[in-house]
Amino acid sequence: MEGAMPSVVAGLVSRPVIAVPTSVGYGANFGGLAALLGMLNSCGSGVTVVNIDNGFGAGYAASQINELAEGVSASPPKAPSSKLQ
Repeated sequence: MEGAMPSVVAGLVSRPVIAVPTSVGYGANFGGLAALLGMLNSCGSGVTVVNIDNGFGAGYAASQINELAEGVSASPPKAPSSKLQ
């Protein structure tokens, strides 16, 4: 049941869901492997699963989703032009 929550939430909302399994838990969680495998086997559409304890990867995935939603390219920002004379 560790990995069931993301698919339940994805079935209830119309937005992308990012699932982050954690290495701590109850029972025989095997360092987060049970939750990771449960999340990867979910059949909810719109669920993105990152690695165990990978909050940075979840943030990056959220950033990519936001860029797709806004239509912004992933190119780096341009340097401000200098108006020194």
